[in-house]
Amino acid sequence: MKLVTFTKDGNMGAGYIDDDRIVVCAQGEGADYAVRALIDAGTSGIRDWQAKGDGGAPRVPVADVTLLSPVPDPRRDIFCVGKNYFAHAKEFHSSGFDSSGKEAVPSAPIIFTKATTSVVGPEAVVRGSLDPTGTVDYEGELGVVIGTRAFQVRKDHAYNHVFGYVVINDVTSRELQRRHNQWVIGKGIDSFCPMGPYIVTADEVGDVTKLRLETEINGEIRQNASVADLIFDIPTLIETLSATMTLLPGDIIATGTPDGVGIGFNPPKYLAEGDHMTVRITGLGELHNVVG
Repeated sequence: MKLVTFTKDGNMGAGYIDDDRIVVCAQGEGADYAVRALIDAGTSGIRDWQAKGDGGAPRVPVADVTLLSPVPDPRRDIFCVGKNYFAHAKEFHSSGFDSSGKEAVPSAPIIFTKATTSVVGPEAVVRGSLDPTGTVDYEGELGVVIGTRAFQVRKDHAYNHVFGYVVINDVTSRELQRRHNQWVIGKGIDSFCPMGPYIVTADEVGDVTKLRLETEINGEIRQNASVADLIFDIPTLIETLSATMTLLPGDIIATGTPDGVGIGFNPPKYLAEGDHMTVRITGLGELHNVVG
């Protein structure tokens, strides 16, 4: 099942995709809460609602709407993981921009957050002009959406708390990332977190380690990796985060990016106005964002 939010004729709606149409669960002022309500209901709750005829919900063609981020105005946390693919950890360390310490491959997950105001939709313009340093970079990532409250969860129970998955681009100002000796400011810029085009429920994804991630810049494939190559896998990340804090439904964990980012080239291949970024993950759809 694919959960979406969208606009049509200037009005917001939310629901899930059924073939080439969207089953509309909410419209208007309540639409931005609808996907969170579906996450709270869980996959079984949504299936029950479907079995009862969707409550007579209206349907609109996907082709007639503009998709937004599945959670367009998130009230929950966006946790991110730094240097979580071996090759990327090494390329980032060798770039000289590593502000996390001397360790090339981390011995424990590096966790930071992105501002919720950085979230935009799968075809929104990324406002690269907001970075005064001109060092905008891309990072295609798999996002994990938490479905049920999780506190001190062991790895072998971690997937029980996953609602679904989403494509994320952790856009970053490299110079701001280095200048402030931490990662929040360089990564939390408005529009620097494209997300979508939908949340795909875990039951539809199956074995998430079999997914592949690709990032294209102006048609050139820069990143191509398997989720199985994560240094710290999804159960480890959930166990680590929930050991001391409670994860709530709607929280998102961006699991890290593979090698091939702009900073890894010599000289670096930073993004410029008009550049096209495409991030895709098997079965989860694609992001298509232009740098403005």
